[in-house]
Amino acid sequence: PSAVAPLARSSTVDLIATELRIAIFTGALPVGSALREVEISSQLGVSRSPFREAAQRLVQEGLLTAVPGRGLRITQITGAGITDVYEHRLAIESQAVRRLITEGRSGQQQYLVALTNSFQNFQRASQGDDAWAIGDADLAFHQTLVDLAGSPRLSRAMATLVIETRIISLSAQDGYAVRKSISPTYGVLLQAIEEHNVDRAIAALEKQFADAVSRLRGEDSSVDV
Repeated sequence: PSAVAPLARSSTVDLIATELRIAIFTGALPVGSALREVEISSQLGVSRSPFREAAQRLVQEGLLTAVPGRGLRITQITGAGITDVYEHRLAIESQAVRRLITEGRSGQQQYLVALTNSFQNFQRASQGDDAWAIGDADLAFHQTLVDLAGSPRLSRAMATLVIETRIISLSAQDGYAVRKSISPTYGVLLQAIEEHNVDRAIAALEKQFADAVSRLRGEDSSVDV
């Protein structure tokens, strides 16, 4: 038998889907705008058939929306949709925390170092004025939290939720904005994970997400943005 397995090669559809996700995440494809199939497939140098297949994947992920008679548009997420995204994030990230604390004790030092490093990147970004860099570092911390749990399915679900979270910010009437300060819930979360306190860690996530939903829905102006 062969000593190694053949390398998996990404298909054209996979590559197109990846490029579309990146374009949505970075705002290159504005929320609410039409997906210009001919123009974008030409820019990518691909035929329309694989482009359409890739686009349908993003429809299934909720990143594109099919509008009868008007084709596909970049999804906007407002109102109750904001709450729904954060409820899904809480489910995914809470389970990741449980796995880290209950199953990851043998590798505790490694994942604490990785989480701390990611948080420090977030802190450094927050000292500047680049809202995109701050938002990227914030979302990277949460993706790292889930990735460290060691579940490919949780990680894949979180990757989509990260893009949806960015879409929420891009859907705001006043334009893209982030908090000027880091929520103290991050420190509570890290300490709770270090102390193997599942309930306290999840409570920190619940508080953090509830504050975010209130701010993003315009229901609480006390949190700086």
